[in-house]
Amino acid sequence: MDTVVVSVGGSILIQDKDDITYLRKLAKVLIGQSTKHRLFVVTGGGRMAREYIRIGRELGAPESYLDEIGIEVTRLNARLLITAIGDHCYHVPAKTIEEAIQAGKSHQIVVMGGLHPGFTTDAVSAMIAERAGAARLVNATSVNGVFTADPKKDPKAKLIPRMTYDELIEIVDKADRGAGPNVVFDPLAARIVKRARIETIVCNGRNLKVLINAIEGEPVSGTVITG
Repeated sequence: MDTVVVSVGGSILIQDKDDITYLRKLAKVLIGQSTKHRLFVVTGGGRMAREYIRIGRELGAPESYLDEIGIEVTRLNARLLITAIGDHCYHVPAKTIEEAIQAGKSHQIVVMGGLHPGFTTDAVSAMIAERAGAARLVNATSVNGVFTADPKKDPKAKLIPRMTYDELIEIVDKADRGAGPNVVFDPLAARIVKRARIETIVCNGRNLKVLINAIEGEPVSGTVITG
């Protein structure tokens, strides 16, 4: 049985009035996939984290403290997903990589949020994938994959179906950094998956059929990143 890491963007977990329906459906997918794969699921903070960070920044909080605020929100999202999954997963969000690895020895699903200031949940996902020897890292986000430009801002943006680690690094390095950035993948995460040679799939996590294919390593409508 192989191991798959799923990074679930907070922007798709908590989105609108259909959040509960989506959480239940996502939980059902993860439970089903856990019969075939050991799953580590990392939840992002999304819009709520960015809003808290914005308020904290206006109040004068330093960046490291803003990171702590964001981490707390990711763990709240992790708790919601754990609640939806129920007894099929580790009962609390893992707070260290070591805790996650140990929990994965006795649970088919381990859910966690952020870990340390300065590290995005993308980076956490990549570190878990490397440590656990994952076959794949699935980055379930609010867009259909990696594009030539931001598809929400540029109607001419085109989906890139396949790319190399170096091409991914080139794209994400252009993004501005700071607490609460909203980019398709984190530069540190990109470097970790390159170092560990982990196949990485970026897809729309709201499309659960696509997500299932990504977890199973089947052809997917999204972006597949390899060497």
